[in-house]
Amino acid sequence: MSTDNRPLAISAPEPRSLELIFTKDALSLLHSKYRIVEADPENVAGLGDDVLGEARYIIGQPPLSKETFDRMPRLRCILNVESNLINNMPYDVLFERGIHVVTTGQVFAEPVAEIGLGFALSLARGIVDADLDFREGRELWGGDGNKKARLLSGSDIGIVGFGDLGKALNRVLSGFRANIRVFDPWMPPSILREHGVQPAGLDEVLSSSDFVFVVASVTSENKGFLGAEAFARMRKGAAFILLSRADVVDFEALMAAVASGHIVAASDVYPEEPLGKDHPVRGLKGFIRSAHRAGALDSAFKKMGDMVLEDMDLMDRGLPPMRCKRAERETVSRMRSKPVSRN
Repeated sequence: MSTDNRPLAISAPEPRSLELIFTKDALSLLHSKYRIVEADPENVAGLGDDVLGEARYIIGQPPLSKETFDRMPRLRCILNVESNLINNMPYDVLFERGIHVVTTGQVFAEPVAEIGLGFALSLARGIVDADLDFREGRELWGGDGNKKARLLSGSDIGIVGFGDLGKALNRVLSGFRANIRVFDPWMPPSILREHGVQPAGLDEVLSSSDFVFVVASVTSENKGFLGAEAFARMRKGAAFILLSRADVVDFEALMAAVASGHIVAASDVYPEEPLGKDHPVRGLKGFIRSAHRAGALDSAFKKMGDMVLEDMDLMDRGLPPMRCKRAERETVSRMRSKPVSRN
């Protein structure tokens, strides 16, 4: 029997790595305070009882069954550092046993919100196209280059979803004196008003906005819910900015709406990633493309490790986790986000 009394943590963070999410000092602290057993996510269930029986924490989101959890009597928390909850374990069993499931996704909220602001300004003022025209010697000077330009300041803005990312987006938009409407069926209207935004139905958000930001998570209820009819309801020339997951939209319908000239768009996410070299969105005029890089800043990744260490320390002392976001019993099994395919 081991005489090492440090708590045991199973590390299965793919597609992340411990080196990605912890600074050098934080990683040293992790190893000094805990026995770390590294495992491929697909093989966690195959670990021996000497490991599973002692494990207090899992860092990652490996697929696990009730039978595996039956072998883990000391487990206190699953720290999901991929941050997109997927339905690959019996969450009802975890909640019944008082095992926490927490995510670190809020570290991405501010970086993604900032790039969303950049997309909106670029679409409003034609910054990307104007730069390309200038490089090729066909630039339009002064007012001639602003025929389709508009201001973000004082505009009508719609936000679909108001979780951590929606709130961060509202903060970065605060200086533009915009009229912001929000659709989020999981959020009480009073909370939206407390954040200074106007609760609204989806139709109103789409039809009354110059800019529509989509930051909703993918669930079993909303996959593909923004399709051709939704885009047709938008104002002509409005900007559609997709920042969460591509599965909330009918991507073919989005491209068609842009190709027709009815709207312009920007997206950081796609139905398949990485995207095929021949995918038609690559050459679509009126569409700004970004390769799922909105939140992938090293500073954001390193915040994950700090949050994990702080919450593990709290739980070691018999307290609940507070830095990471706890999954909710009523909604966790509805999540359908795909894990990212690369860092």
